[in-house]
Amino acid sequence: MQYFITGATGFIGKRLVAKLLEREDSRIFYLVRDLDPERLAALHEDWGVDQDRATPIVGDLTQELLGVSAADRRKIGKRTTHFFHLAAIYDLSADAESQLKVNVEGTRNTLRFAESLGAKHFHMFSSIAAAGMFEGVFREDMFEEAEGLDHPYFRTKHDSEAIVRRESTIAWRIYRPAIVVGDSRTGEMDKIDGPYYFFKLIQKLREMLPPWMPTIGIEGGRINMVPVDYVVEAADRIAHAKGEDGKCFHLVDPSPRRVGDVLNIFARAGHAPQMSLRINAALLGFVPPYLRKALMSLAPVRRVRSVIMKDLGLPPDMMRFVNYPTRFDDRETRRVLKGSGIAVPRLEDYAWRLWDYWERHLDPDLFIDRSLRGTVEGKVVVVTGGSSGIGRAVAQKLAEAGAVVAIVARSREQLDATVAEFKALDLSLHAYEGDLADMAQVDAVAGRIQSELGTVSVLVNNAGRSIRRAIENSYDRFHDYERTMQLNYFGAVRLSMCLLPDMSANRRGHILNISSIGVLTNAPRFSAYVASKAALDAWTRCAASEFADRGVQFTTINMPLVKTPMIAPTKLYDQVPTLTPDEAADLVCDAIVHKPVRVATRLGITGQVMHALVPRIAQVVMNTSFRMFDDSSASKGDGKSGAPNKDQLAMQHWMRGIYF
Repeated sequence: MQYFITGATGFIGKRLVAKLLEREDSRIFYLVRDLDPERLAALHEDWGVDQDRATPIVGDLTQELLGVSAADRRKIGKRTTHFFHLAAIYDLSADAESQLKVNVEGTRNTLRFAESLGAKHFHMFSSIAAAGMFEGVFREDMFEEAEGLDHPYFRTKHDSEAIVRRESTIAWRIYRPAIVVGDSRTGEMDKIDGPYYFFKLIQKLREMLPPWMPTIGIEGGRINMVPVDYVVEAADRIAHAKGEDGKCFHLVDPSPRRVGDVLNIFARAGHAPQMSLRINAALLGFVPPYLRKALMSLAPVRRVRSVIMKDLGLPPDMMRFVNYPTRFDDRETRRVLKGSGIAVPRLEDYAWRLWDYWERHLDPDLFIDRSLRGTVEGKVVVVTGGSSGIGRAVAQKLAEAGAVVAIVARSREQLDATVAEFKALDLSLHAYEGDLADMAQVDAVAGRIQSELGTVSVLVNNAGRSIRRAIENSYDRFHDYERTMQLNYFGAVRLSMCLLPDMSANRRGHILNISSIGVLTNAPRFSAYVASKAALDAWTRCAASEFADRGVQFTTINMPLVKTPMIAPTKLYDQVPTLTPDEAADLVCDAIVHKPVRVATRLGITGQVMHALVPRIAQVVMNTSFRMFDDSSASKGDGKSGAPNKDQLAMQHWMRGIYF
């Protein structure tokens, strides 16, 4: 039996060819744009046949008779029994002109070509989009009843189907697949489409929140999807059934789920939080069109919407289809498939395979160089406080990644020692001496770095001073607040402002400020330190808003407790679980790569949420911890530092990373 297939290299087409080749007497001709040897070799390897059984024919849908040469038409002959037309644009975001040219005129050209070959059966793959935005149940014998066809994709699918119904001189059968997702047995898929658009959102929720935390989601219409293996098996069975010409078959899920249920199924597959509270997108329908139009005419609203949709990887008009109103009856399909064992599998049974394949092969982040080397190689990166602790660990990772690293610190002795250590590791390092609490020295250091190394691409404001002392023990030590603010806030802001002009002019730059988890939890006994970091956080938020359109990005890292020389005087911390400088440096380097607005631990976020929602309870919790621990021996001046008791140890482990 001889077949001709357009779209044989596509997602469905490749699998349909493989299915047809299972028939011993099958001979297949298929349309290609060019005879790319590598692509053809890969196809035939997948099919397990040579070009004698599956023969490529060069052509173009937009040409009369598909542009197939007379020699190739003679090769095909008049023996074609089944002609399958799958080639089309399946893309909601494609422009109207392209869709009209390929989907509508391409179908007419294909039909004329099939007639010229004397094909006995013409099988057209349409789509449920041919129904438009029909309100209610759309049956397989319905066509003219379609409504809401203003979207180009819906309109061209409907019009191309009309060509076959009205113009074909060949016996025809039409197939309307629902949204086609990956293979239910392997998860294999070749592009982002349908529910896959929401996978990035689900992934982000998983990264931000624990899986047990309920979240807010959306609800909408019923989303009909079927795995590609069902589509291929059903179409193959129906195409070869006798007496079914002149009919349409819905390849759909007879029991589709609502959008919210589908998202939760995939959330479970991806180990992400469930969207327990859902807001029905239909509520947007109550907003008068003139008001929606007025809102979208505002530049800030358009920019916010664009950023959100781009960040989540959603096409601009995706939300339009969340409330899809049409349900599809597939009784004719089920009648023909009865007894064959071919049926739509439950989404719950294969959703995990779709998710796993997407995360391993289709996640857009996989195609972006997210390595530290790819981000900083050859670029000038400045790290303050880079001669010890977090700063030194960050500088080493950056130098190993090929960055031009400049560190700034007060002690020439420590700077020289660090340079020597890097040299022993065969790493290059530029060291600059300067007290960042002295504004004149800040200006001088910034000037030297820019004149000697060029424009700075990344600045890590890591240098800082911490004081652990209760306010009641600081009444006569106001200078503690002044010197902490001078370095932690004014020094960081001054250096940033020295480097920002060049960053802004080059429309490229990233400033990372090492803040503290104490800003989120309002840690008692650290009022001087937390206040200085809170001021820096506030400045960063303001700066980020001002430079959002200048290519300069800002990141605040609310760092938990790290085992560095800064906390060494507090012996209590010898017994406290802390991050190592290397672990802290990993947080910083990851932020340099991904450029988030903020990096914070779950405990820090929980503390911030508690202070926002139940401030009195949060105060009681923090006051309890405050009274449970004493000031350090250095701040009390008595030189005594006892081992922590059981209650203190329990609190420290329960609230790991918090300053006590």
